[in-house]
Amino acid sequence: MAEVDVINLEGEKVGKLEILDSVFNIEPNKDVMFRYVDMQLSNRRQGTACTKTRGEVSGGGRKPWPQKHTGRARAGSIRAPHWKGGGVAHGPKPRDWSKKLPKKMKRLALRSALSVKYRENNLIVLDDIKFDKPSAKDMRKVIEKLDIKDEYALFVLPSKDDPYINVKLSGRNFPNLKVIIADNPNAKDGKPKIDGLNVYDLIRHEKLILTVDMVKKIEEVLGK
Repeated sequence: MAEVDVINLEGEKVGKLEILDSVFNIEPNKDVMFRYVDMQLSNRRQGTACTKTRGEVSGGGRKPWPQKHTGRARAGSIRAPHWKGGGVAHGPKPRDWSKKLPKKMKRLALRSALSVKYRENNLIVLDDIKFDKPSAKDMRKVIEKLDIKDEYALFVLPSKDDPYINVKLSGRNFPNLKVIIADNPNAKDGKPKIDGLNVYDLIRHEKLILTVDMVKKIEEVLGK
């Protein structure tokens, strides 16, 4: 099994943690990662763009001038696409852009993205991070101690408890930082969830910061 250093909020090494090779150290599948990101970005699209065709704009019921003997080009309607105020040819119409991926492909994409972070030495594991209240000052101290102030960093937290929510709120005003909580406490089956953890955020940010509990939770879900 692979190992990673566990550090505290002061940036000091406090131990080691064994991680599953099947989750954090597989050969990344770039094709599946691309498909996952394509699905994510496609599902963000609202699909509400709409233009009117020549049959939907107002006016244009009468032929503007006779077909012949005027010296002008033939015209059947003042609402043809090449007329000012006319309809739009081949314009967008409301549509559903959403895509789906099989569950196995999603899991493989997540394992691949996590493995990329581990192999590039961009995975940081904290013993824990909790704040009593939202504090940008405290978050700035953590960023400086971890030496990630000049890099895009992604914090992934294990639950929606108040101390973790405070951490998320503390990171709102840092442009290079994103904090997500990978949890779904409303899941009906009661099984652990890592909803919120996604490939797009993993590859968009250079550094990935997990807590020990988050690592164990990821392994419980993806290591099956």
